[in-house]
Formats: sequence, C-alpha cells, structure tokens
Amino acid sequence: MSKTSDCCKPPTRRPLFWVALAVALVVTAVVTLTGRPAKTPSPAVPVVDPLVAELGAAYPIDVIASGVVHEHELVAAPATLSLLDGRSLEVWAYNGQVPGPTFRARVGDTLRVRFKNELPQPTTVHWHGVRVPNSMDGVPGVTQPPVEPGGTFTYELVLKDAGTLWFHPHVRSSEQVERGLYGVLIVEDVDPPPFTREVLWVLDDFKLDDSGQISAAFNTRHDLAHDGRWGNVVTVNGSQDPTFEVSRGERLRIRVVNVANGRVFRLDLGGLDARGIAFDGLYAREPFDPTALDLAPGNRIDLDLTISAGAAVDTLFEVSDRYLRRASRLARLRVTGAPEVAAPSFTAPSGAVPRWAAADAAPVTRALALNARRGGPYGISWMIAGVAMDHTSHDHPAHASFTLPKGAFSRLSFENESARIHPMHLHGTFFKVISRDGVPTDEPFFRDTVLVRPNERVDIGLVPVDEGTWMMHCHILEHAESGMMTLFRVE
Repeated sequence: MSKTSDCCKPPTRRPLFWVALAVALVVTAVVTLTGRPAKTPSPAVPVVDPLVAELGAAYPIDVIASGVVHEHELVAAPATLSLLDGRSLEVWAYNGQVPGPTFRARVGDTLRVRFKNELPQPTTVHWHGVRVPNSMDGVPGVTQPPVEPGGTFTYELVLKDAGTLWFHPHVRSSEQVERGLYGVLIVEDVDPPPFTREVLWVLDDFKLDDSGQISAAFNTRHDLAHDGRWGNVVTVNGSQDPTFEVSRGERLRIRVVNVANGRVFRLDLGGLDARGIAFDGLYAREPFDPTALDLAPGNRIDLDLTISAGAAVDTLFEVSDRYLRRASRLARLRVTGAPEVAAPSFTAPSGAVPRWAAADAAPVTRALALNARRGGPYGISWMIAGVAMDHTSHDHPAHASFTLPKGAFSRLSFENESARIHPMHLHGTFFKVISRDGVPTDEPFFRDTVLVRPNERVDIGLVPVDEGTWMMHCHILEHAESGMMTLFRVE
C-alpha cells in the first residue's frame, strides 16, 4: 500500500561544488595516500585535482527534498506462488510476490519503507545502487542490527539519482535472494523523457530439485569452487519465456535488472532497433551498444527501443542470452494488430560522464587481489586482499580495511588471481572503469558493479562523496557468503 503526500515546491539539485571540494580536500588526500603532511595551498592559487574538476555535474552531492513522501509497507515472508510454468513454487517473497513490488518515485522525493520480517531467519534490506544515508544501507552489524524474525525496521531516504535500482537482503543473501527476495526501485527524472511506455524485465534463474521446488542445498562446494549458483530455469519477471505485446511505432524504455545469484547474461536483441542509454542506474554520456556488454549479477541496463513502423502484424522478435555462446531465449515481443502509433521524437537522455583520460596515470590508491583458499565454514573461503570476512553469525566487523578521502579521486585495482569470475560491487558510490589489463578504456557510463574476468586486472576510478563505512563485495552471492567481502570508509 503506497501513500503519497505532495508539496508544490519542485526538487532542487544543489550545485556540485567539485572544484571547491578538491581545493578543500587535496591536503587530506595527500596525507591519506602518502602518510606525509602537505603544504596548504594558497587561497589565491587553489590547487584543483583535474580529475575531480572533470567530474563536473555528473551527479549531485545532495538534493533538496521535494516534500513528496512515498510510504510503503514491505513484508518478507514465506509464500506459495504460481510461477515458472504455472506450478506451485514455495518461495520467500516481498509482499507475497516474486519479483517483489516495484516502488516508483522521482528525484528529490523521500522513500519511507516500513519493513517487517516474517521469515524464519534474520534479514535486512539493502538498496542496491541507491546513494543512501549510511545508516539506511542495510548491512547487518555495520549500518544496522539484523532484523530478527517478527522484527521491524523503517528505511527512509531522499532519492538523489534517477535510474533503475533494486533492493534485496544482505543477510544470508545466497539463500534469501535465491528463494525470491528482491524488488525494484525506479527513480524517475523530474521531467521524464516521453517514451510511449516503459517495460521492466527482471532476469533471474532458479535451481530446482527433482520435486520441482527450489533446491535447499545452498553454498555447496561445487558452487563455491565455480561461479556461484547457476539455476536450471531462467525467468523474466518470474515467468519462463514470456511474450510482450507491442505496437508498430512504439518507442519503449526497457529497464533490465539481473538479480541472479551468479548467472551472467549477454543480450541478443534479435535485430531490434535498441540502444543502451543507462547502466547501473545513471545515464550514459552517449548511446551505446547493449549487446556488447556482460550483464553480471547486480547490473542494470536501460534500453531505448523503437518498434519499426513497417513491422508486420504477429512479427515475433526474440530476445536471447548468449553469454554461454549458445542462444537461450529470454522473452519475445509480438507486434499486435493495434493501430500504429507515432513514435515520439526526442533526443535520448544523457549524463555528464567524464572521460578521465588522465586517470590511468594516477597512482593506485589500493590494490585488491581476488583469490580463494581452502577452509572456512564452507570448505572454501573467497578473499579480498588476502582476507576472508567471517560473517556466519550474520554480523560484520565494524572496522574498515581502508579509507578513501571524501571528494577526492581514488584509484582501486582489482587483480583477479583466480580462474573464476567476480562481479565486484561497491556500496555508497559510483565508479568508472579506467583500464583493463593495463589498457586504458573509456566506458561512457558509471557503474556500481563490474565483472572481473579470470586472471584479469580491472582498475576503477571514483570520487566518493557520501561519508560512512561502506561494503565492497563480489556479487556472486556464494562467493560473498564465503568471505569475499570487505569494508571501506569514506571520510
């Protein structure tokens, strides 16, 4: 149930003040990275980090609340639903549905969610990709205590960024997400682009046992030694191979979210006229080819797709996954006999994404090796920088393994020393890939999750602006559950 209260005052974004921040924090950055005090720059001749200055108006440090409040009740509980091919499936669900509810709001609005846990386990809600106050991030033992069975917690956050976002548990995620606990948060622009309509695709896979129910064998040695738990049934919005009806001339915004534990998707759009306009929430600098990207667990992509006015009635466009080098159909779009509509003509929205050509010459702030060792509660422990986080009690140590200066450019280097893939996810900040295996790259978008392939090195650049202790982890949930998590602090 949603209740919205309105105020006539429109939301206002504060100026970014990146240059001012760079001036104020350059001393802090030097001390943090070198351990030596730096001379205070003269106010008359400010020292400005060009990488910070180039960030420009990419995203706001803060927004002034619009006064609009969206209130929702969210209950996590066991349920039996008709999913997949129509058979009854025992799941854990938000508000009795899988996928869970889709919450919608606009930039500057406040989201207030009263959460109740009716599961047999503790849980929390993490707002993936949302720049929240640290206390609302849903990490047990760090930002809040776990919500015990029968307990409640109220999440409240002012929405800073438009985009496709989602939410899920951060306690025993490898089990709770697999059982069906995930939902979507769509934050619209103050003035949304005039697409004919929007379509949401939530991609997941379920691992079913011989009885047709979700297999209760979680965090197996096989899953831990490989790329996590890959299901044997792939779904879109909880259904197998659904068909969506479209009209000739329609211009659609398709929001795609990968909520799977470990499965990576690569979209084959079957000849459809589609361009990517946003990745992991934020708008891209310019449209990009969506079929050239791997959609790892946690990733989102927004498509700008026009149905040809000349398409014949009953034409079927097939959307497939080709990550494993063989086509696996995800969904179909069927052209109906409805009257042709006039595709709206407008320039696709874009974001101010820096090129950061000089970023690859910046020193590495922190090198983060990714590897595994034998042992630990599951027999295999996945590690970041040689350390596996032990959180079998559902609590995390409150201390951070490293600190990043607020408002300053930092460079992190993921060195995958293993033969498995690792989609690395950072809470509380966006980042940009600046090189792969030492070769500079200029992706036209920010991310919150990047897939690091076997024996690959991926360097990312970021300018964190939200203070607090934040989580970093592999979004293959079995890898995270067995230790591939750490904390960093922004101050």
